[in-house]
Amino acid sequence: MSRIKNRIIDVPHAGARLLARSLALLAAVTLLAGCSSVRLAYNNASQLSWWWVDGYVDFSREQAPQVKLALDGFVDWHRGTQLPAYAALLARVQGPILEPLNGDQTCRWQAEVREQLEPALQRALALAAEQLPGLGETQFKHIEVKQAKSLVEAREAFMQTDPGERLTASVKRTVERAERLYGRLDDAQRRLVRAGVLVSPFDPALWLKERQRRQRELLVTLRRLVAERADVDQRLAALRMLTVHTERSPDPVYRAYQIKLAQYNCDFAARIHNATTPVQRLKARETLKGWEDDFRALMAP
Repeated sequence: MSRIKNRIIDVPHAGARLLARSLALLAAVTLLAGCSSVRLAYNNASQLSWWWVDGYVDFSREQAPQVKLALDGFVDWHRGTQLPAYAALLARVQGPILEPLNGDQTCRWQAEVREQLEPALQRALALAAEQLPGLGETQFKHIEVKQAKSLVEAREAFMQTDPGERLTASVKRTVERAERLYGRLDDAQRRLVRAGVLVSPFDPALWLKERQRRQRELLVTLRRLVAERADVDQRLAALRMLTVHTERSPDPVYRAYQIKLAQYNCDFAARIHNATTPVQRLKARETLKGWEDDFRALMAP
């Protein structure tokens, strides 16, 4: 539920989680706010994960079968063990979503979702650690190219030269994300969103700088682990540290910014929610119930 709320706010998630990002696709599917094809995406998660991870890493013909097998195993494990908790969480928030919210409540939901996703992330990291020794310099260079492309795309999306265009794009994204949950916003609600985005502490330049730091740390870590022939425990510890640095940057300036922005996002999400009508909140509850029903259906063999 946290990412559902966070996706209302115009703050991109920039965590580089190596292969775990792909292996944990199932967890991400649970948070696709507004997606009308959750069941379809989940039922094709192995293939979707493979397409993403192979596009990012470019596995060799020899490596591909082992990685595909790992993805299949993750999907089976996730379906059998994780979906009940996701469905239960969605069920619990359907009552509160009809009532006024505050920033502390939305932050608590965020913390609860992170807790729910932790088992999937840890299992994904373990699988990534197993695959890591097969990577080589050719693949590291491929990852560098993908990283550079993603930075260009991020700059185009969030760093428009004209401040007015940047604000308009940010407001549009935020409105679209809110409308996926609540339905169409009226003019007064759109003005509230614009005012909130205008004073948001979100700093795209700072975010892009941190994103570059994470990309460098990722590649340095990968190359070091392969060069040192690190054992599986060392590889897993290093990958876990990458995820820690995603959630809590080692840069004290950015870390303080993360804390400030996170609290603002929680408060902003609550303000948007509290400006919605009873009809819109019923729409939000219906949307959450639909996701819950999707997950309960996906639990079936």
